Amino acid sequence: MDTSSQISMTTDELFENYVAPTYGRFRVAPVRGQGCWLWDEAGKKYLDFGGGIAVCSLGHAPAALSGAIAAQASSLIHCSNLYQAPNLGKLARLLVDDVIGLPGKVFFCNSGGEANETLYKLARRYGTVQTKANGEPRTEILTFSNSFHGRTMAGIAATAQEKVKAGFGPLVEGFRHLPYNDVEALRTAVSEDTVAILLEAVQGEGGIHVASPEFLKTVAEVCREHDLLFLLDEIQCGMGRTGHLRGWETALGEDPVSAGVVPDAVSWAKGIGGGFPFGAVWFHRRGISNPKNAPELCDLMGPGSHGTTYGGSPLASAAVTAVVQEILQKDLAGHAAAMGDYLRTKLAQAELPFVRQVRGLGLMVGIVVDTDAVVALTNSQETGTPASIALVDALNRAKLLTVPAGTDVIRLLPPLNVTEAEIDTAVFMLKTTFEKLAATA
Repeated sequence: MDTSSQISMTTDELFENYVAPTYGRFRVAPVRGQGCWLWDEAGKKYLDFGGGIAVCSLGHAPAALSGAIAAQASSLIHCSNLYQAPNLGKLARLLVDDVIGLPGKVFFCNSGGEANETLYKLARRYGTVQTKANGEPRTEILTFSNSFHGRTMAGIAATAQEKVKAGFGPLVEGFRHLPYNDVEALRTAVSEDTVAILLEAVQGEGGIHVASPEFLKTVAEVCREHDLLFLLDEIQCGMGRTGHLRGWETALGEDPVSAGVVPDAVSWAKGIGGGFPFGAVWFHRRGISNPKNAPELCDLMGPGSHGTTYGGSPLASAAVTAVVQEILQKDLAGHAAAMGDYLRTKLAQAELPFVRQVRGLGLMVGIVVDTDAVVALTNSQETGTPASIALVDALNRAKLLTVPAGTDVIRLLPPLNVTEAEIDTAVFMLKTTFEKLAATA
């Protein structure tokens, strides 16, 4: 085989000819990272405030993570989940005791999509135990506008955004979408077929929308009243990102147990692995009323009901344990809270052009922009490029990496250990880029 043509190809040409076009990729080609910084193949340096879309919770190439991976890889990378790898059990205990702080058990997988599939299956299984009055299973899961729960077939059915569903019908049945933060709509929506309510306490892909305390309390109350499962998708907002280990606790603003806001299951991915592919689900240890010989909720998914080949492998468990311990030992959730406040203060002081609102919690920040003004100034109307993507592209050229959300939001998702100096630099880069663009008006 003649490989000379491949060797001489540019990165653009390699992607054009060999990589499936499932992403609208920006023309940035990273080859090395350190902390909050990335370098591309030409040696250009970028300040990364996208963090792999809220994945790189410790920044790039953190010593704790790379060291754990290297050490574990030299002894045992993988073994079957038919066996009991000791570090998987230790990681489960760490997540139950020190992250959730409530009794339960953990299922391990490889991604957010897999973690959320586990939630859907848990709900369906619960519906066969806690049936309708006529004995038929309950199957309906309620989700909310602007949600995002992954790109599996069930994930796109759960997601209340039409753009992810187009071209993939017929959709998986059993999902119904309600307005986010609408207490009255929720109270009247539950039917005899409803078995669970699924939400993000802070919506990431949907544009950094935060659940109100009243809404979270109502969800918990409705679940108790109708014997529904209360399911939380913490894939983007969990593990310290919002300024607390539990994103829903940040949004709630008080102790969730005292407030009665205790979920039945929580999904994690992204930041829990710090860049290592990983997903997990916590199941609450609680009894099931009217049990029909059912076990506790945390044991409802028994042998043969669910699984994954690579989930919780020795290598993955070592990597994630290192990340979680670093977050816990250095109180990076508390640091994220403080740096998030600092970032929002600096953004307000900068008086950025085009900005309508800054919202979010901790280091999960959304900048809402004036789409009409941005489209007019970037000439993106002719190409149909959304304002958010046009601005992210302009920031890329200025060497600041951010993430779009929808048509009007730019997400800032830096590492949990970001510094004030790095925030100052990012805000300066935002300000100069936006002001330069505004000057073309």
